[in-house]
Amino acid sequence: MKDIAQRAGVSESAVSFALNDRPGVSEVTRDRVRRVAEQLGWRPSTAARALSGEGSATVGIVVARPAATLGVDSFFLQLISGIQEVLAQRQLGLLFQVVEDVVAECAVYRRWWAEHRVDGVLVVDPRTDDPRPALLDELGLPGVVIGALPGSDTGAHPGLSQVRVDDAGAMASIVERLHALGHRRIVHIAGLPSLAHTDRRIRSLRAEADRRGLVEARSVTTDYSDTEGAAATRGVLEGDSPPTALIYDNDVMAAAGAAGAAALGFSVPGDVSVVSWEDSALCRLAVPWLTALSRDTIAFGRTAAQELASLLDGGSARTVQVPLPGLIERQSTTVARAPQM
Repeated sequence: MKDIAQRAGVSESAVSFALNDRPGVSEVTRDRVRRVAEQLGWRPSTAARALSGEGSATVGIVVARPAATLGVDSFFLQLISGIQEVLAQRQLGLLFQVVEDVVAECAVYRRWWAEHRVDGVLVVDPRTDDPRPALLDELGLPGVVIGALPGSDTGAHPGLSQVRVDDAGAMASIVERLHALGHRRIVHIAGLPSLAHTDRRIRSLRAEADRRGLVEARSVTTDYSDTEGAAATRGVLEGDSPPTALIYDNDVMAAAGAAGAAALGFSVPGDVSVVSWEDSALCRLAVPWLTALSRDTIAFGRTAAQELASLLDGGSARTVQVPLPGLIERQSTTVARAPQM
């Protein structure tokens, strides 16, 4: 401030008023001070802003998943890319941390709040029994839930916005297409059982199976890794009544599952069709190319960041529904060889 004041020919208090958009200086002086500050490369101190109650100019995101599985998950990479686009435009920083479980995640929120480290948070992977919304209510920390809270929690946390995904509708669209192709034995290789979206997908599969009389449709939960995806694939294909179609909750498991099926002597898609819940370059590198649900995950991230920015600007919490993903059919799905009744 002293350097700026000397070069601009004004007092240090005038510099403070000008840079903090406070009354007390003329517009001519304010413009001169800002030009000098720009020439000197001045940027506001986030630590000083936090201490003065003006905010940290930073938002946080904590992911409670195994680091090994997170590192190969294209969904999170694209989501963060979309989030960062908006934050960069707003000159907001992103504080990112990976922890082992939700208990550790809640501890991070408490620490960030106590230290004034973040102005708000982006919450991923809503749980079926989730303590985080109530904690954020208690702390008064603005947040956006990426995904959808369990049905009973909808509207229960007026300080939290939600960017909702219709997982049930997406699963229904996959089952409808596989059923039309003649598949009657369908297995869903799901992700972590504690996640709300996993629960919705499993329940949707059951509902669609009941409606269509698919008595052998079922779900198997995993940790999202290629290792567990391949193991689950071997388990169901080596059973007495192997499925004719497999639905995987991410692209990594789908690619590993397709390779595992081939290693067991199953032709994809001749013996078993494969569908990935997430589309990515991996789906187009696998042999055969994988049928996948496609959504604009970068736009998904942008929407979440925009909703958090709105809350930080004083806007009201709200729920935004993103478009239903579409199924891109490639080489890994075909008509069931011998449909079962």
